[in-house]
Amino acid sequence: MARTKLTLVGAGKIGEAIVALLAETGDYDLTIIDQSAERLRLFREDGFHTHTCALESAAELIPLLARQQVVISACPYHLTPLIAGAAKEAGVHYFDLTEDVESTRVVKRLAAGAATAFVPQCGLAPGFISIAANSAARHFDSLRDVRMRVGALPIYPSNALKYNLTWSTDGLINEYCNPCEAIVDGAQREVQALEETEEFSLDGVNYEAFNTSGGLGTLCETLAGRVENLNYKTVRYPGHRDIVKILIRDLRLGLHRDVLKDVFEAAIPMTTQDLVLIFVTVTGQKHGRLTQETFVRKVYAKRVNGKLLSAIQLTTAAGICAMVDLMVADEIPDRGLIRQEEVSLELFLRNRFGRHYAAKTEESNATDIIALARQAA
Repeated sequence: MARTKLTLVGAGKIGEAIVALLAETGDYDLTIIDQSAERLRLFREDGFHTHTCALESAAELIPLLARQQVVISACPYHLTPLIAGAAKEAGVHYFDLTEDVESTRVVKRLAAGAATAFVPQCGLAPGFISIAANSAARHFDSLRDVRMRVGALPIYPSNALKYNLTWSTDGLINEYCNPCEAIVDGAQREVQALEETEEFSLDGVNYEAFNTSGGLGTLCETLAGRVENLNYKTVRYPGHRDIVKILIRDLRLGLHRDVLKDVFEAAIPMTTQDLVLIFVTVTGQKHGRLTQETFVRKVYAKRVNGKLLSAIQLTTAAGICAMVDLMVADEIPDRGLIRQEEVSLELFLRNRFGRHYAAKTEESNATDIIALARQAA
């Protein structure tokens, strides 16, 4: 069987994880494109096709995509319109990870009438969280509340923020600063990031959650007219939000995002010793009774194809790899806009990449944590 020709644009931390997952299968002929020749050297030494590309215009990217079947964008959100536009011109299927609302609107316009698939927001949140929430909502006769909570958290918090950088700093700042979509009392509206803080406990650990941008993906449109209240919040350890709000609002660094990025990257270390917490609660009428159902997952770092992937790397990369794999296998449509929530949870979890989201026992979770601690020692 011929291998699927796939180009990955963006060789950062998530790009590394995507390559590790796809390469392990042997079913994908991978080419990696990035602006950094030094970054690509590591992939070239491992035997992958690579191209250095400035990513300044679609014209330089289109020839590199012309003989491919699929392109994945793992680049910052501001490059989304350029890469998606090049994908349409080249006639290849397009997948991305963007959480940015405006960039996704561009992708949706490009998808209209397209002969190939456009599948934006394929990561964790947006991404898998919409699949989990919509799959749960389908089992209700009518919906009252759909609450989606996701956090990428250090296992061993040790600073005042109780946080470590685990993914794109640009994306993190985008979530903390941009308006957030929600449905409130049946009406779609925008709410302010960093507001509506709540606290909850799970397995004896206290958490806080607050509004952040982009996590709902297209679910507001999908559930419009069907749900009274729909919202997405990011999960952190208690106290994180107050410090971030001081930086972004009181010190007005939200108006100087380049400075905020420098502060975060200079002061907050990276970690692979993290966990991803996914918490979805759906309330509504089922069989004539008000009913609530909850979906919970904790995902830890894992070694894949000889490479240790942090929990956020693993969940983000597994999300987009699963969507690509499902389309290649003709299990989802192959043209036009494909929304995450159109895929059932059962189908996603059966996929070889989606299985990384499968429920784990407490014993296996403990084994993962011990392994990570030994590696760090």
